[in-house]
Amino acid sequence: MDYYQLMGFGPDGWGFDMLRATGMTVAVALSGFAIGLVFGCLGAAATFSSSRILHAAASGYSTALRGIPDLLVIYLFYFGSSSVISGVASLFGSSGFVGAPTFLIGALAIGIVSGAYQTQVLRGAVLALNKGEIEAGRAYGMGSFMLFRRIVVPQAARHALPGVGNVWQLVLKESALISTIGLVELMRQAQVGSGSTRQPFSFYLTAAGLYLLITFVSGQVFLLAEARSMRGLRRGV
Repeated sequence: MDYYQLMGFGPDGWGFDMLRATGMTVAVALSGFAIGLVFGCLGAAATFSSSRILHAAASGYSTALRGIPDLLVIYLFYFGSSSVISGVASLFGSSGFVGAPTFLIGALAIGIVSGAYQTQVLRGAVLALNKGEIEAGRAYGMGSFMLFRRIVVPQAARHALPGVGNVWQLVLKESALISTIGLVELMRQAQVGSGSTRQPFSFYLTAAGLYLLITFVSGQVFLLAEARSMRGLRRGV
């Protein structure tokens, strides 16, 4: 069977399976990225807190999660939660290992890891703000909430976009690691297809092309978002 038949949409082709797996990759990456954004916002806010405990917790979270291999975090989440579920199930008469839902665990794991990176990206974006604008807002009589909503958030978002785009690319690549706990995303589907047909080069080459396509499209989206966020600003010479 040639490459076009193998990756086609006929009865013997794997095209639909690869596309479904691509959709799963995008879904788990988006979920993990959204979870990471929540953790990143909370972590960045904690680093600016006057509470030493919150500041230490945010710094420890960011340092630890950026220092531990991502695959290890996925294993800890999966086997840890599976052990808890198995223990609870045994109380109701179930025996044996009960696996945790792979999509949920995978999204949580890469979300918490990406949150550590997003904490630093968002913290840097806030530190890059023009202090004069904040002082002008206060002089104008803005309260803390209005100052945050109308000056801090829009300006920080503009500074954070390039870094957040890089974190998205990182999350997309991390999603391939979830194949190790059984989620049938793009990498796992390529492994299954190559094992069934004994044509690994065709499947892994196709997977690489699909990853690059997702990367290119999402990169263009972030470039458009950056260009839109810079509208109305005077460019420096």
